[in-house]
Amino acid sequence: MRVWKFGDNINTDLITPGRYNITIDEKRLGQIAFIEFRPEFSLNIEKGDIIVAGKNFGCGSSREHAPISLKAAGVQAVFAESFARIFYRNCINIGLHVFICNNTHKVDDGDKIQVDLINGIILDETKNIEIQGDPLPTFIQKIVSSGGLIDFLRGDGYV
Repeated sequence: MRVWKFGDNINTDLITPGRYNITIDEKRLGQIAFIEFRPEFSLNIEKGDIIVAGKNFGCGSSREHAPISLKAAGVQAVFAESFARIFYRNCINIGLHVFICNNTHKVDDGDKIQVDLINGIILDETKNIEIQGDPLPTFIQKIVSSGGLIDFLRGDGYV
């Protein structure tokens, strides 16, 4: 697995440009993730890669297309210094791991990594360092691990 590094204020229009938000087909959304901002992203991402970013990741419109496209592209988790609140919640709702992490500056684009999704840890094999994010509360981990809120509720017999 490897790191895809982004800076501050990555908005949902950079993740999924508005003109592509006419579909809810997850496969198609995965193909257009960052299509205008980093065209190589959807062509080269491998399942299990992570995004590491600065402040305010996911700002902009509150549509779910952006986190869905990241998950569909193969992103395992997003570690950022901070998130737009609605984006953060949308990630949880669709089953994409998100971690607030103050040390994202220590990893670089392309670093080879392993991730501990329970404890919110990036093990950077390129630099031989460990980066600690804020682990998700247990009940949020259950939602994300279930594949998102709807699948979690179905599993508990609520839906």
